[in-house]
Amino acid sequence: MTTQATGAAPARTPQGERTRAMRLRLLEATVDCLVELGWAGTTTTVVSERAGVSRGAQLHHFPSKQALVVAAVEHLSERRRDDMVAAAADLPDQGRTRAVLDVLSAQFVSPVFFAALELWVAARSDAELRSAVGPLERRIGRETHSYALELFGVDESRGDNRALVQATLDLLRGFGLAASLSDDSRRRDAVLDAWALVLDDKLETS
Repeated sequence: MTTQATGAAPARTPQGERTRAMRLRLLEATVDCLVELGWAGTTTTVVSERAGVSRGAQLHHFPSKQALVVAAVEHLSERRRDDMVAAAADLPDQGRTRAVLDVLSAQFVSPVFFAALELWVAARSDAELRSAVGPLERRIGRETHSYALELFGVDESRGDNRALVQATLDLLRGFGLAASLSDDSRRRDAVLDAWALVLDDKLETS
């Protein structure tokens, strides 16, 4: 006598979720490759192997290296923005300006920044890549500037607020470039300590 199996078949993950998970692996593998291997070493073959995704599936979603890397930097930039929002929720009242500088500074020493840096350098001599990267860089720049204003709690139309916040971001970007070559955190911390005092004195709050 045979017995009938009574256990239900395991539920399959919906196709949409599998596709989203696969795209996420591709995007994160792309950023990892950009950071570790640079623009020249980041190929669609290397990315698909690292992500555990077939070349056919990768090409279906991202038909070119350019499309893949731009999408990866955009995606991870959005995730870093979410991390920044979470960090901002814990900002102290005492010493807030200095704490804001730390939150913003983290954006410029992150894997996303170093991956984006590879894109900006490559785009300098590649007109096609530059046409794709330019709008993304400008949008991320505007979003970061707006969020910095929000973190500092200032209106950019008052006094020198806009220029001071932009100078802050330019300063932090410069430190990020330096950090791509060596650890200069002690000097950075000292400069940011002094810059926080300048901002506390010069920013016009409502």
